[in-house]
Amino acid sequence: MNPKKSRLLVIEMIMIVVALVFIYPIFLVFMNSFKTFSEVMSNVVALPKHITVANYYYVWKYINYPRLFINNIIITTLGVTGIIFFGALASYKLSRTTTRYSWMLFMFCITPILIPFQTIMITVVKVAKILHLSNSVLGLGIQYWGFGAPLAVFIYHGFIKGIPKEIEESAMIDGASPFKIFHSIIFPLLKPVTATIIIINVMWIWNDFLLPLLMVNDSNFTKTLTLAAYTFVGQYTTDWQYTMTAVVMAVFPSIIFFIVMQKNIVKGLTAGSVKG
Repeated sequence: MNPKKSRLLVIEMIMIVVALVFIYPIFLVFMNSFKTFSEVMSNVVALPKHITVANYYYVWKYINYPRLFINNIIITTLGVTGIIFFGALASYKLSRTTTRYSWMLFMFCITPILIPFQTIMITVVKVAKILHLSNSVLGLGIQYWGFGAPLAVFIYHGFIKGIPKEIEESAMIDGASPFKIFHSIIFPLLKPVTATIIIINVMWIWNDFLLPLLMVNDSNFTKTLTLAAYTFVGQYTTDWQYTMTAVVMAVFPSIIFFIVMQKNIVKGLTAGSVKG
């Protein structure tokens, strides 16, 4: 066998093993969602003796799944929309302003990427209460703007720098305003990288647990799907079969979204890397 093909085969085998290591816990959660409590406690890695969907019926009604699903849709849509709008607009201005202060401002905008959320979460909780953004679905969606904008600015900024300025100069000669240029010319060109940012942030916001835990009360009108799964975890006992079922029901929509949109991640990250 060709040495090059042999190395490629070895790498593929290693990647398959690594993939199985990551997939196995997901498989365990999915498998145990069809078990009874006694089966889960007796042998968590065994296949279910009798597959039952009663767990799904119970969790659907207990957590009011349709209500929480709508909450997740609102929070995710509001969060992603704000991240894209402010991230793209700020990146366009910073990339087209070639001064020392614009570079310093750009670094200031992307520095929060390096700061762990745990170090600022107490401050975030206090500020959110002052601004009346806690215990609110809309308030939670707005808070994601600040946490998601740094990465969006970083990605957009590098992409916009590759767009020729002559396009904007021609539009300015025709009398187009700066915002008109951004809206009608620049932003449509950002479609590939925008798709990548949408996918990354949808997966993050939809499945986020810590920020909703800090900001949302116990009312079903403001809970998210991930928080609902936590309601089955008690101090002295845990309904593992319901917990795993709720986890599956919470992450399943985001997994479907990722599978459908995954090809856009590579397109967005490689777009603009080759200039003609």
